[in-house]
Amino acid sequence: MINLDFMPSRRLALYMVKLMVSRSLAVLVALVLVLLMLDLLGESGKILAVEGNGEADLWRYAGLRLPMLVSRFLPFSVLLGCLIAFAGLNQHSEVISMKAAGLSAHQILAPLIIAAAGLGALLFAFNEAVVVDSARVINAWKDSDYEPIPPDTGVYTNVWLAQDGTLVHARQASGRGPDFQITDLTLYEREAGTVARIVEADRALPHGDRWMLEGVRRYDAGMNLVTETARETALPGIGPAQFRLAKVDPEALDIVTLGRTIADLEAAQLSTTAARAGWWHKITGPVSTILMPLLAAVAAFGLARSGQLLLRAVIGMALGFAYFVADNFSLAMGNAGVYSPMLATWGPVILFAALGEAILIRSEE
Repeated sequence: MINLDFMPSRRLALYMVKLMVSRSLAVLVALVLVLLMLDLLGESGKILAVEGNGEADLWRYAGLRLPMLVSRFLPFSVLLGCLIAFAGLNQHSEVISMKAAGLSAHQILAPLIIAAAGLGALLFAFNEAVVVDSARVINAWKDSDYEPIPPDTGVYTNVWLAQDGTLVHARQASGRGPDFQITDLTLYEREAGTVARIVEADRALPHGDRWMLEGVRRYDAGMNLVTETARETALPGIGPAQFRLAKVDPEALDIVTLGRTIADLEAAQLSTTAARAGWWHKITGPVSTILMPLLAAVAAFGLARSGQLLLRAVIGMALGFAYFVADNFSLAMGNAGVYSPMLATWGPVILFAALGEAILIRSEE
């Protein structure tokens, strides 16, 4: 007789959750340490190439990069942890014992899915509290070629704007309200499709409806002449908000701030496609953790002595890899405006949830 209780045994549920969580965390620690070491080896030369940077800056980079790696690879670690746990349960005939006691495949998976949902909730909170701050600082630091950056008071790097045929590039913009300023501003003034003049300024400050440029160097292509002035005004009609909205990085903004930024983009009649896709991905990223036990379940069932345990584990891993590839591809299509933001973020989740459920029902139920 089939036991219709959702989770008939508290002890069994805790046992399976302990197996899954312990193995997932072990995989996460090993994976993050290896990837952090490789990343640090690749970036250490660039960091130390800047005069004044030393060992403390390497530790700073590692401390900033660590939360981002944990956030990115936690769902994958849950997949591997579930595969390891399921393979062990299958090999020791524990799954067969559960099924002989009247448990269905869904009842066996239920505690792990609930535990994965808890990990997903923790991941969402971790992203909002820690990862966004690390991403904001490390992205600004990278864009500044690892040179010192101002304190974290809203830093925007490598911002591009266009105004009446003039391309505007701000290497770094920082501050809020009246303290907003631009460092290393370059204006490319075009005429008839070619660059006629290049204006470089060490610093730019808001000045009414214009900007006060300081330390100005002007190159005239027609006269092949460089002139320098201490100050001049430029860029009428461009405000600080346009520099802030020109480059929106969803990874570096919490979900509330990103929602407000989307509203500002709409008010400025700018594209919100990439920002909306990033907003939804802040939700679907942690939600993907719930999928991992379902995708790994193929390794839990079937007779271990049939010789197909390894094949089942490889299939489960392949399903997980396929999900992450589809998720990244779909998000890229959403950022490009090919897919709608909701389809780009929720599509892979729904597709692989249906695929995993179909495999489970067809093979075990």
